[in-house]
Amino acid sequence: MSKRALKKYLKELDKEDLEEQIMDLYERLDEVKVFYNFVFNPNERKLIENAKVKIGKEYFPENRRKRPKARRSIAQKLIKHFKKLGVDPIKTADLMLYNIEIAQTFAEDRSKIKDAFYKSMFKSYEEAVKFILQNGLATDFESRIIKIALHTETQDWPNSYLFLKVSSQFD
Repeated sequence: MSKRALKKYLKELDKEDLEEQIMDLYERLDEVKVFYNFVFNPNERKLIENAKVKIGKEYFPENRRKRPKARRSIAQKLIKHFKKLGVDPIKTADLMLYNIEIAQTFAEDRSKIKDAFYKSMFKSYEEAVKFILQNGLATDFESRIIKIALHTETQDWPNSYLFLKVSSQFD
């Protein structure tokens, strides 16, 4: 169904039918429930804190016997979800950079890290910088962006030159 056809259909419904359909969607679809819960109780701070805890557990599990999974996909799902909900871009950008910073902390004391890790962190970095620039937040995050790039060089990441190249936009 096209957006135009949906608008036409919704205009034909009376208020009670429309309310009934929205309630039905709310009960059936978790995404609708999450959306309305966020709209009426936008506790962004709590959402960000929970997301940071989840990302942190990927690199530093609570149970020390567990191996860190270090999956980029966990952070990417959370970031995508925040963008869909319309979370404040400053908070979303903060989470994006936090993801890279905690990955760098993880990489500090590891000697055998696969190239895929560095490649995926660069992709996250590129996406974060793009998001920050698109939302006009460069002045808010410039120092963190540069710090991350310099840290890759300090840690001798094989693709640190790419980070430095992207961060040179802020010099």
